[in-house]
Amino acid sequence: MINTLVTTGETAMPTALKTTLLLSLLLSCAAHAAAAAAPDTAPRKTLKPFASEQALSAYLGKLAAQQLALQRRAELQMKAMPMPAPMASSASKSAQVSAEASVAVADSVAESVTNTQTAGVDEGGIVKVHGKHLVMLRRGKLFTVNVGQQALRPLASLDAFAPGSDPSDSWYDEMLVSGDTVVVIGYSYSRGGTEVGLFDIDAAGRLAYRATYHLRSNDYYSARNYASRLVGTKLVFYSPLSLNPRRSDPFGGFPALRRWRSDAVPQDFQRIAPATRIFRTDEEPEPGAGITLHTVTSCDLASRELRCEASAVMGPPGRVFYVSGESVYVWTTRRGGGSSVFRLPLDGTAPSALKTAGAPVDQFSFLESADGYLNVLLRSQGRGDAMWDSDKGRGDLALLRVPLNSFSDGRDSAPAASYRALPGSGEHGLQNRYVGPYLLYGYPGNPGQRQVDPNWPLQPLQALRWAGKQAPQALVLPHGVERIEALGNDAVAVGSKGQDLHFTSIRLAGQASIAGSYVRANAAQGETRSHGFFYKPNTGSEGVIGLPILGGDESASARSSPASVLYLRNSSLALTELGALSASNTAQPDDGCRASCVDWYGNARPLFLQGRVFALLGYELVEGTLADGRIREIRRISYAPQKTR
Repeated sequence: MINTLVTTGETAMPTALKTTLLLSLLLSCAAHAAAAAAPDTAPRKTLKPFASEQALSAYLGKLAAQQLALQRRAELQMKAMPMPAPMASSASKSAQVSAEASVAVADSVAESVTNTQTAGVDEGGIVKVHGKHLVMLRRGKLFTVNVGQQALRPLASLDAFAPGSDPSDSWYDEMLVSGDTVVVIGYSYSRGGTEVGLFDIDAAGRLAYRATYHLRSNDYYSARNYASRLVGTKLVFYSPLSLNPRRSDPFGGFPALRRWRSDAVPQDFQRIAPATRIFRTDEEPEPGAGITLHTVTSCDLASRELRCEASAVMGPPGRVFYVSGESVYVWTTRRGGGSSVFRLPLDGTAPSALKTAGAPVDQFSFLESADGYLNVLLRSQGRGDAMWDSDKGRGDLALLRVPLNSFSDGRDSAPAASYRALPGSGEHGLQNRYVGPYLLYGYPGNPGQRQVDPNWPLQPLQALRWAGKQAPQALVLPHGVERIEALGNDAVAVGSKGQDLHFTSIRLAGQASIAGSYVRANAAQGETRSHGFFYKPNTGSEGVIGLPILGGDESASARSSPASVLYLRNSSLALTELGALSASNTAQPDDGCRASCVDWYGNARPLFLQGRVFALLGYELVEGTLADGRIREIRRISYAPQKTR
């Protein structure tokens, strides 16, 4: 019976995913057999929280005893073995950036300049809109620029950290605007947690510091995902917290909040997730593996005093998270195989879970669809999306599609029939995106070797109707796939071949098909993150694309200078060049940077406001105008701060 379920569909389940899935099915069958032997009439729709602080403390004591026993056993085994060379300690974000990459990285408040994944869910970024002002976050400072009345005028700047605080070894990378509140999201390695800075902005674009809060968390940074979301006035964070049951005060690592002051001490933290908001499934932690509190924190920005509450689920460290308009999903993977997906509703009700197989690539692997299903593209092995881990997965691919009402207390497994085996592999920097009724995924080709081997064999872009039963279509493109974005109801795939950058438009009707193409000679993407791209529709079939570019012999992961922004017109999926707005050739100013001195989230963005076109290029803001099928520059300003000592 199990084998019949696994092989149902057009193709058989991939071997590696099948093995993992069979194990989860056996566990599920055992659980159902036990339930049949001893009927349980209690509701099983959500995870069970700890009943009290005493119950949570007792469980942590049990985990501590297990860890101590494992340690003693390992020590006995090591006595007769030569000592290995000491391992390097975990690098901070600054060290990792230095070692792996130096990332080069309107009059209506309702207008957005952020290329978000989910409508109605804003994402922390480096530029936002407040009335007639642009607000920028760069290199540890906030800036405002007036863009009203056909003008560009720098207005204000302010440190993005608390006055009198030491910003060294801290990073301030994400910003959101809610009403007249600017929120700066940072992470401090020296203070060991998330920093939330609140600033007031008035109708004249002036900035004033209000307060800084610290949230306990481990490093949440990802080369693909963002840490913060804004849903209405609700600020939402996902953050991991490594659990150490053997510390003298195990609750000292639990979710907590404090308001910063110059004499702040660790004892100022106040817990925001009591035992009755800590959840776990029936699975015990893997022996010798880490335990993480996967924490979702929600803060009300309608109040001047930040008030936050948190829920956390216990699980293994590897994770990928996704935020829909209703819930936060956290997918955890076990070191020995198997995985679980947790659903934490934004309304604060209890989370639920399912046992699963495989691991998502990144947040774009998820779609909570309007028909009441969760859809997830999986590969058989993955490590989550911390730092650069999204690029380190491998194995066969499958689509999981499960009804939201199948989530329960975590004892149930997603049935085998909910997995569809897909062609391709989870390796080589897989890119994936849901656009309308389609899931699109493809590969960049030979990563890092674009100039060395332009004839690297390319794999097709796959187009799958995620709610249907048809096999995916293989669209053969003349280039690798480094980016997939929506063009209204259709899509565009962007990628390199040799030293040229290709754009291919994809029509997504009853069948997916290649509709048009454009090639920019001697060019490469200047920003690899999702926020680097923006599409501004004018009608259902017309619009303008903006994307930062570099020379074809440069790499967006190995530079810090600003790029040019290329603009293309989309006319019924025919792509034509409008031109580019470029940074000046003058040397970058010495700004006396004290924090976030590497542009982790990049520094170039195409911006469209009230029918106007801008390019954010480092410390320059350039405006262009479209006429006769071309874009030309009409004004530019520098908002760079003056160096201070």
